[in-house]
Amino acid sequence: MHLTLSQRTSLSRMPARVRLAVLPVTLALLLPFIGNNAFAFDFNNVAKRAKELAATSYVKPKSNLPKEIANLDYEQCKAIRFKPEKSLWRHQKLPFELAFFHEGYAFDQPLKINEINGQNVHEIRFDPNDFEFGDNKVVLRKLRALGFAGFRVHYPVNTAKYKDEVLSFLGASYFRGLGKDQTYGLSARGLAIDTGLSSGEEFPRFTEFWVDRPAAGVKELTIYALLDSPRATGAYRFVLKPGVDTAIDVKVQLYLRENVSKLGLAPLTSMYLHGDNQRSAHEDFRPEVHDSDGLSVASGTGEWIWRPLVNPKRLLVTSYALSNPAGFGLMQRDRNFASYQDLGSRFEKHPSAWVEPKGNWGNGRVELVQIPTPDDTNDNIVAYWVPETAPKVGQPFNLEYTLLWQKDADKRPPLSWVTQTRRGQSVQKKSDDNSNGIGLIVDFEGPVFKKLSGKVQPEGVVSIDDNGKLLDTKVIRNDATGGWRMILRVRRNEDNKPVELRGFLRSGSTTLSETWSYILPPN
Repeated sequence: MHLTLSQRTSLSRMPARVRLAVLPVTLALLLPFIGNNAFAFDFNNVAKRAKELAATSYVKPKSNLPKEIANLDYEQCKAIRFKPEKSLWRHQKLPFELAFFHEGYAFDQPLKINEINGQNVHEIRFDPNDFEFGDNKVVLRKLRALGFAGFRVHYPVNTAKYKDEVLSFLGASYFRGLGKDQTYGLSARGLAIDTGLSSGEEFPRFTEFWVDRPAAGVKELTIYALLDSPRATGAYRFVLKPGVDTAIDVKVQLYLRENVSKLGLAPLTSMYLHGDNQRSAHEDFRPEVHDSDGLSVASGTGEWIWRPLVNPKRLLVTSYALSNPAGFGLMQRDRNFASYQDLGSRFEKHPSAWVEPKGNWGNGRVELVQIPTPDDTNDNIVAYWVPETAPKVGQPFNLEYTLLWQKDADKRPPLSWVTQTRRGQSVQKKSDDNSNGIGLIVDFEGPVFKKLSGKVQPEGVVSIDDNGKLLDTKVIRNDATGGWRMILRVRRNEDNKPVELRGFLRSGSTTLSETWSYILPPN
């Protein structure tokens, strides 16, 4: 509210008792405007935006790339780099810094990125002079109308002398985190809609961010984001806590514009080409190629489930029905360089990502989608939580969880866990078998085995569905690891159908291991 000069003059000339009578009325008129500047920006501001956006029709964003950028291929776009000396907060010597991604290739829509500084919020403006363009021939004045494709956060986790990249947002609602001695692998997403359905997947997009300027010496960074898509909007708060295990506390409030067939919450996206349970279909010097080697699920009842990943010949969707899960994640358990032999990708350093719910999530399912891929350039693995009761259109749906990016201390069951699953043609054969069948070797390791008496012989408890027959099971000591090996021989009844197996180790009535849950995809 602005008072004109004549209004201010008239007010000053009033008698004192009249001014006192007018003052409360004037303050009442001013309060809404004072309030907008007096209170700091927070999650509720974004939630209000998401609610208002959901009440309007979706507007598909358009590409704003000039020809000089639109015609660049992937490698040419990689040559466009943000100048480190232009990083936000570098000259203020704050604990965190922000660097930015230039638009180009698949990232052809600008994001709006804002800085929250106390009670002030201002947009961080794009400037092409902040970027190096390599050998690309560009005219900077033609790029001034562009925006940022995304941003990354830097903070020292490996050494105090250097700020490492610990978090990045780039593309749709994708983001990736890193802890100490980790290199980028799998991604998280804000939301997944209709993943794996024949109707096609919808990819919501973060359209605007607000980053809270950190104070000197702090170890956390707060980021807010607004999500938009044809059928959903959402408000997000990310509290980043970098470290040996980098943690991100996530708070979400979703609004649906219309009903959704399948809503995937806290989604994780990874890549699996081949591994110890599935040899490469082509010559590859790398024994294993994957960002994650299994899905881990901690049920609300105390059971832990491990499902090794596969690269199927056709789409494969499986799930675990649960009530109030304790957590789930796409994990990289194999940490040996010898398993990968890739000096470029360093798969053994790729993080595991673990979702730890806050509060009660109720009934639902952890769903795993595995998509065929011919190479390691495609993310073909997706895992997420699907609530049993879908949110109502126009009504807020709230969710909170912690997302952990881990390596050496990743989440595992307290007793013992699966370290590898190997598959091959069985060499053992009984006289009454028509075929050797399929051989499966499952290794377990964990602290529980150190407490077992030398006289204890663990038993393998295995079940198989109607499309398979369990021909043989035995458990032997693995002297090389100090764990135990479960050896199975199974036969498939119909080649065009999958076979589900479950198994665990026990001694008497005492469970010794997590549950190994394996699927043989259709041939």
